[in-house]
Amino acid sequence: MQITTDQQYDKVIHDCRNIFLKKTKDYGTAWRVYRMISVADQLYIKAKRIRNIQEGIIPQIGDGILGEYFAIVNYAVIGLMQLNITHDEWDLPLEEVTELYDEFTAKAKELMDKKNHDYGEAWRDMDLKSLIDLILTKILRIKQIINNDGKTVASEGIDSNLYDILNYAVFALILKDENKNPN
Repeated sequence: MQITTDQQYDKVIHDCRNIFLKKTKDYGTAWRVYRMISVADQLYIKAKRIRNIQEGIIPQIGDGILGEYFAIVNYAVIGLMQLNITHDEWDLPLEEVTELYDEFTAKAKELMDKKNHDYGEAWRDMDLKSLIDLILTKILRIKQIINNDGKTVASEGIDSNLYDILNYAVFALILKDENKNPN
């Protein structure tokens, strides 16, 4: 029986969610202090490290590329949460965080299903280097939108870029799991 994209997507999200919830148990919701620029910078750091490794820079710390992709998914979710939490409480209960995580990853999957329908899963034929370039582009767009006080003239907002970043990172994790794309 062949595994479907939906099943692969669910597995990746399950793994990311487990990491996120374990870290929430360890650290609480300290990420609530992040402004959107800090989320964008955290995403940038992770994506830039992946690109550096892809370009042949030998890492000096033990964290591998997979962990960085997991972090990109989770920072994208943090960004979506930060955009949508309307109160100023920094300490959120685990149950609320879990519900929010599930809500935003479900929306990301719904978007992925729609785009896969329209684009015919073109991402499966992409190189991982292209996926990280797309992630970096989306991060730089977020930073520009922030510099524009959150306003856009003809473009999607920060949330759309975060959903795309999340999905590109999931695609990369699926491709790495399939071992089709070693970069």
